[in-house]
Amino acid sequence: MQLRGLATFAALTLAGAGLSACGSDRSDPATEGVTDAMIAAGVGEEWLTYGGGYDEQRFSPLQQINAENVGQLGLAWFADLDTGRGQEATPLMHDGTIYVSTAWSMVKAYDARTGAPKWAFDPEVPRNTLARVCCDAVNRGVALYGDKVYVAALDGRLIAIDQASGQEAWSTQVVPDLDNYAITGAPRVANGLVLIGSAGSEYRARGFLAAYDWQTGEEVWRFHTVPGNPADGFENEAMERAAETWGGEWWEFGGGGTVWDSITFDPSTNLVYFGTANAEPWNPNTADRGLGEALYTASIVAVDADTGEYAWHFQETPEDRWDYDSNSQITVANLEVDGEQRRVVMHAPKNGFFYVLDAKTGEFLSGEAFAEVNWADGLDSETGRPNIRDEARYELTGDVFVGAPGLYGAHTWHPMSFSPQTGLMYIPANNTVMPYLADEEFEGSEMGGQMGIDVGSVAMPADKSVRQQFLDSTTGHLLAWDPVKQQEAWRVEYPGPSNGGTLSTAGNLVFQGTAGGEFRAYSADSGEQLWSFPAQTGIIAAPMTYAIDGEQYVAILVGWGGLWDMNTGLLAAKSGPTPNISRLLVFKLGAEGELPPAPPLRELVLDPPAFKGTEEQVVLGQALYGLNCAGCHGDAAIAGQINPDLRHSPTIARAEALRAIVIDGALEHNGMVSFDRVVTGDDAEAIRQYIIKRANEDKALEGS
Repeated sequence: MQLRGLATFAALTLAGAGLSACGSDRSDPATEGVTDAMIAAGVGEEWLTYGGGYDEQRFSPLQQINAENVGQLGLAWFADLDTGRGQEATPLMHDGTIYVSTAWSMVKAYDARTGAPKWAFDPEVPRNTLARVCCDAVNRGVALYGDKVYVAALDGRLIAIDQASGQEAWSTQVVPDLDNYAITGAPRVANGLVLIGSAGSEYRARGFLAAYDWQTGEEVWRFHTVPGNPADGFENEAMERAAETWGGEWWEFGGGGTVWDSITFDPSTNLVYFGTANAEPWNPNTADRGLGEALYTASIVAVDADTGEYAWHFQETPEDRWDYDSNSQITVANLEVDGEQRRVVMHAPKNGFFYVLDAKTGEFLSGEAFAEVNWADGLDSETGRPNIRDEARYELTGDVFVGAPGLYGAHTWHPMSFSPQTGLMYIPANNTVMPYLADEEFEGSEMGGQMGIDVGSVAMPADKSVRQQFLDSTTGHLLAWDPVKQQEAWRVEYPGPSNGGTLSTAGNLVFQGTAGGEFRAYSADSGEQLWSFPAQTGIIAAPMTYAIDGEQYVAILVGWGGLWDMNTGLLAAKSGPTPNISRLLVFKLGAEGELPPAPPLRELVLDPPAFKGTEEQVVLGQALYGLNCAGCHGDAAIAGQINPDLRHSPTIARAEALRAIVIDGALEHNGMVSFDRVVTGDDAEAIRQYIIKRANEDKALEGS
């Protein structure tokens, strides 16, 4: 409590400071080590920042490995990791060393030629942090600048590490409190400032992007994405204008709009572009926020890189009630638009539309659906605003709305790549649907889950025909998209969603890992598959490439997990299923390395105790499970490969065993915290009876 109070006090102090610098002096930009000029030069033989360069194009000019010889690619070396969760980071390479973050925000350094370990850093994130994270204990990468490596830890710290020794240089707490915020994204660096936001839009979080001095860790500026309590005053005019688009007492719920992934700096405009998450709660009636735009949620926002001052915004999903975060990667490029060269921002967010905007002004230039969309009838050709369908406003109709895309999105955090050579964007795309139903009685949750939708009532039923309909409509694909013509060039189909990010190269190649456990190379101009490697585990991260001593390497972090595995229940198996085997894999031409034999996939036989509860308990347990348990243990109590499947757990056979975990916190050291603030003993028993009934339903379904 004392630590939380200090963090809250610090947050209020920052709010009063507005956009002004927190310290009187700022360190000069780096002149040695990794500099702004080196990052601005883009990808060469080194890979210095998350998206390859400031433009986040993830395109490499290296072409020693190309469409003609990629079939000779082999495993040069690999490194096993000690974190068996989802792996989402893109490795960086500088001066012969690979730097990579893993799950639980650990950082490791390897010799880029041989894979020999150099050092390892563990920020010792408390495992109970997992209780305030929607989507696994993941981390998407580190930043390099000067002589330091920067990692944003899951528990809300920004940490600077010495590149040579792996020793901590400084650490600062980024988030305002330790109950509602976490960090999973990769920091970026611009003009000597380290930029980072946070996750938390399903909790009582208020989104922000903050900038820190690279040498000292002192905060320089912070831009909030949603306004706070008007009674406290507004930090700037942007917040005052935004408040006019909200209703009710939104600040009591936090507001959402967190900056949990995309951050892009463009030196040509000196602007930082970042995406914001959904409004919180999802259901507008829950917070009485009405049908206003709820700025600046579900938007791209641009601010001055040096001061954090508002420049422009473009809201992609006004009235967002479907969890259509705009946090997917933002790419900057020069494109020919209507016969003239324009500096543009390109974006493919969760809502299913591909946007092209003017980089300096945010002017809408074009937009088309790149996936199945049924929540809107296209975009206005002048403004880019969506034409929202009446039936999609589920809180007004009172009916179930089966939305496409679903909450997972047509494209989420998995990085896309843009090839100036082909003019195509390579998008890890998904076809997903989700049933939305308003929870008319929801008034907020003390432990998160600020959604205001009835998850339990729309859980996957034990009905083969309904299940098959959802399975049939759930797929994934690699999509090659022409951003000028706003149309598909080609695609490669996958069984399910959550396939890895992409890398494109001047060798006419696109690399991508699959949820099914293959690392593949395709022809960038045609989509023909040219090579694959069995990775033994699902791949959700994006690859990168580098060169040393005249040899080109391709590296990728592998390890199945993340939101799709944790949340989607029966649908999670559509993408694989694959176990988690967390590794860093590095390839080069002519290499002949091999992986050790893979362990068998977890196979469990349903043998639940007999159901002896009441229907009243099941109804209550279903609602409580949907609100508190489904996020980690899966829809309808069907888990993926990362977390325990409670239908198979021996704890459901004994009421006291489940109570010891849910109420007493017996497994808090593993991340399963006590829910005693929101779950009573009777509630825990209702959840147990619901899981027992679900297990018996699925056992009967398997035998039918």
